[in-house]
Amino acid sequence: MHGPIDETRAAPAPDGADATAGGLSNDYLNHFSEVLMLVELAAEDADAFGDLAAWRPVDYPTYFAASHLRRAPAAHAAYAALPEERRAAFEALTRAMDRLATTAIRALRPPCEPEDAAHVAEVTGPALRRLIARASAFLNSGGRDLPDEAEVEAAQQAIDRLLDRTPSEAG
Repeated sequence: MHGPIDETRAAPAPDGADATAGGLSNDYLNHFSEVLMLVELAAEDADAFGDLAAWRPVDYPTYFAASHLRRAPAAHAAYAALPEERRAAFEALTRAMDRLATTAIRALRPPCEPEDAAHVAEVTGPALRRLIARASAFLNSGGRDLPDEAEVEAAQQAIDRLLDRTPSEAG
């Protein structure tokens, strides 16, 4: 699993970006590593759901706008300097991570049987790890290593697997 990433591991500024911006930052991915850890923990400890229920999606600019990290303004500026198509590709990837995480959280809502919680972790863990790795590659490359649409589609397949096993809610 990808654990917390030190803020000093930032990617170089992409071509054409202000070099003083300091580059993109992997710190944002800690948000997803946290939910991954909690989903896996919930498979073994139903009490972890309380922490999971508090998790909310947040995008890269919002994360760094609210961050107190020393490099937050530079990370925010580097992201804003990316060409629109690169930001859009990254945002599609993070939306897939958000959907996967929120679907897993819904599936783990009590009463969730231990075998169902194990299934959620089994389906979510590898898919979310792959997406985090792709997001990390994008950030580490300064936004040049674009995510592939197939990776987003694979996340949707994991979501579909979760939904197939999750009772639907009365609406």
